[in-house]
Amino acid sequence: MRTPDYTLRAAGPADLDGARAVMLDTVYRDFGTGYVPRWHRDVIDLHGAYVRPERHTLIVAVDGGGEVVATGALDSRGPAHPPNPARVAERYPSGETAQLRRVYVRPEHRRRGLARRLVEELLEFAAADGGYRSVYLHTDPAVTGAEPFWRSLAKVVHDEREDPGGGQGVVHFEVPFG
Repeated sequence: MRTPDYTLRAAGPADLDGARAVMLDTVYRDFGTGYVPRWHRDVIDLHGAYVRPERHTLIVAVDGGGEVVATGALDSRGPAHPPNPARVAERYPSGETAQLRRVYVRPEHRRRGLARRLVEELLEFAAADGGYRSVYLHTDPAVTGAEPFWRSLAKVVHDEREDPGGGQGVVHFEVPFG
């Protein structure tokens, strides 16, 4: 698929280093956490996490110069409890749930519709699979623009900021698809 000045495609071997760079730059710059193995292990082995498994995918957006500037991934793992609330984990079991992950756009390429287009591609992938009954994601509302973006595409199923003690402070969403 083409978006003006960008090509979106399933990631191939030549795209993985660029995709990893986008992801790592995002966790360092936007999240401020840096690489945390228990949260970001998939970023190190993108092939094993998203390319090799049949029901998973990694989509990249490539600019006119061939550089990966945005990523979006999907896997069949539902949210685990802990750290996620038990009721969220029960509602979105692994195998039946497509989880959106790593929808990241380099800052200089934002506000051009790339994230929305990546999500559309991921939802098409989930629908074509035929085995997913729901699409789930969670986001950190402290990341500028993340919460309003997801609210424009999905419905909130749990906001941990409303829990006693605030939980992890993340917002859980379900995205309509099919």
